[in-house]
Amino acid sequence: MTAGQQTLALFTGVATVLMVASIVGYVLHVRFAAEGPNPTIDNLNSRIKAWWAMVALLGVAFAFGRTGVIVLFALASLAALREFITLTPTRPGDHAALAVAFFVVLPLQYYLIWIDWYGLYSVFIPVYVFLLLAAIAALRQDTTHFMSRVAETQWGLMITVFCLSHVPALLGLKIPGYEGRNLLLIAFLILVVQSSDVLQYVWGKLLGRRKIAPELSPSKTVEGFLGGVASATVLGSILWWITPFSPWQAGVIALLINLMGFFGGLVMSAIKRDRGVKDWGWMIEGHGGVLDRLDSVIFAAPVFFHMIRYWWTV
Repeated sequence: MTAGQQTLALFTGVATVLMVASIVGYVLHVRFAAEGPNPTIDNLNSRIKAWWAMVALLGVAFAFGRTGVIVLFALASLAALREFITLTPTRPGDHAALAVAFFVVLPLQYYLIWIDWYGLYSVFIPVYVFLLLAAIAALRQDTTHFMSRVAETQWGLMITVFCLSHVPALLGLKIPGYEGRNLLLIAFLILVVQSSDVLQYVWGKLLGRRKIAPELSPSKTVEGFLGGVASATVLGSILWWITPFSPWQAGVIALLINLMGFFGGLVMSAIKRDRGVKDWGWMIEGHGGVLDRLDSVIFAAPVFFHMIRYWWTV
């Protein structure tokens, strides 16, 4: 199979699954929610509709190749950073540092990804921006909660820009015998990690009894976690044919990124609870904000990228 044929087969399979899910959602709505709202069914159908939109958006980006994917994730980082900063207390002394973060750091990070300068984009935010933003904030001489304000801005950049930029960075990896197929690595990462989220929700609704972290995410259960991660790991092993991995390698990598995705969800839930909100935003119907949908990918992407870079590239 050529790279184009593999991509077409993958998107056809995803579309088929979504069509079946849409039919199931419609039948459930007619049988159990036609006469009044049913939160579980309504939430399920909202999620399915949102998935249609997200898959279509990813498909359009794939059609434009490397540039389309980089632009898509740059815009996703912009939306995610905006959501993060919106829920972060700021003062006038932060405005200069925030302007640099939005209008200099974010586009420059993705430009470095575009020109494939690994030596710089891998340290730009965690080293140089880490020092620069603190210096800019200090020059404003506003010392009220200085440490927490600077740390929150730096943390926001790390998760919404630095970590997320590792998704399009996959396109620059040079993997022997896998030339021209790197878009499929992105598809593998997103499908496996996002499927784990969905399957944890489904297993939790079906069998969930014991809360895994009730103070952070009341809907997450031990049964949902085990069932979702196991199911998505099997899915990853099945999808080995779109990767440079063997079936068992794909399964091991899928397990690791599913675990990282789970921890990402917990960490981002902890931040939301600290801020006293349920969702990061309301941009995506049924999913809240961009960060609500990408929290698991944010934690999984850097680990996935570096595993491939260190063990599969030349």
